Amino acid sequence: MLPVFPALWHIIRIDSAAQNGVYLMKVLLIGGTGTISSAITALAAEKGMELVLFNRGTRLSLFPGGLPKNVSVICGDIHNEAFASVLLQGIEFDAVVDFIAFDTKDLERDFRLFRGKTRQFIFISTASAYQKPPASPFLTESTPLCNPFWEYSRKKIAGEEYLMNCYRTHGFPVTIVRPSHTYSDRSMPVAIHGKHGSWSTLKRILDGKEVIIPGDGTSLWTLTHNTDFAKAFVGLLGNIHAIGNAYHITSDESLTWNQIYECIGLALHRPIHAVHIPTDALARSNPDYAGTLLGDKANTVLFDNSKIRRLVPDYTATVRFDEGARRIAAWVLSHPEVQTPDPDFDAWTDDMLAKYHTFYDAL
Repeated sequence: MLPVFPALWHIIRIDSAAQNGVYLMKVLLIGGTGTISSAITALAAEKGMELVLFNRGTRLSLFPGGLPKNVSVICGDIHNEAFASVLLQGIEFDAVVDFIAFDTKDLERDFRLFRGKTRQFIFISTASAYQKPPASPFLTESTPLCNPFWEYSRKKIAGEEYLMNCYRTHGFPVTIVRPSHTYSDRSMPVAIHGKHGSWSTLKRILDGKEVIIPGDGTSLWTLTHNTDFAKAFVGLLGNIHAIGNAYHITSDESLTWNQIYECIGLALHRPIHAVHIPTDALARSNPDYAGTLLGDKANTVLFDNSKIRRLVPDYTATVRFDEGARRIAAWVLSHPEVQTPDPDFDAWTDDMLAKYHTFYDAL
């Protein structure tokens, strides 16, 4: 017999269609506690939507004040389809959002679970799916999808194609959202980092050490704060015009990587000792960077957000990166528990710097 989790009682609680005669939109977030999804959870709850988070319950500490009263949790693993179908039995939603679907197999499961049970299914794809290298730096949602450098992006592309076929063939109410580099107040966005995030790079800056900036640092990049992303995203929930469409959501601020690191240095009150190393050399030294650099960050891209603004006319990203960097620096420096050393990344960085200086000095 399958165990009965207390989370089922949360579902019963939110299954009421109205409060004080006003219909409340019911939204299921698969995940709901990540960089992007936590901001969406907070804003959608603030707007009075009834939210259910389907996750393993391991990151609820991201909400230090506790979950809002209109947010419930199903503690479970969506990859266990048989048990997920039991937990979700008899429940319908206005929108379902999957933040943790990374390949077509995940989406085939979602189609089986939610066909006929939601008025909208939103797949979180990626802006790195756009053509790389780009034929034009000006990106719209009609830019071709093709990334030979990064398997992650190719899997997202395949997922988009599968869902659009479900929409055309079965009327499955799909909306596709493509985030670019979205960050929160808890992690500094840098060009390259190790397995433990950006702390090693911040520590190098604090210690006055050299840091690597890929290429010459002049390519343009777009960073979007998660609270800005949430504003546009929440405007898509329940929006009938979004069905069958894809949207990217980004800030309109574009910075060079040199400017990004300058903002980080100012936030840390330290100068940046930058060393520029060719991107293909970094990718050859560490194949993990081939996708994230050659397939994404090394390319100048400028996003046209006019399509999302047609559906969410008041959408404006308001957090400039220099402001965001100061907020991140303040949070990270006041939380020693996130200051995780990464000896492997430090050793790789020192090795690349030594090789570069040997080459440079020989010129």
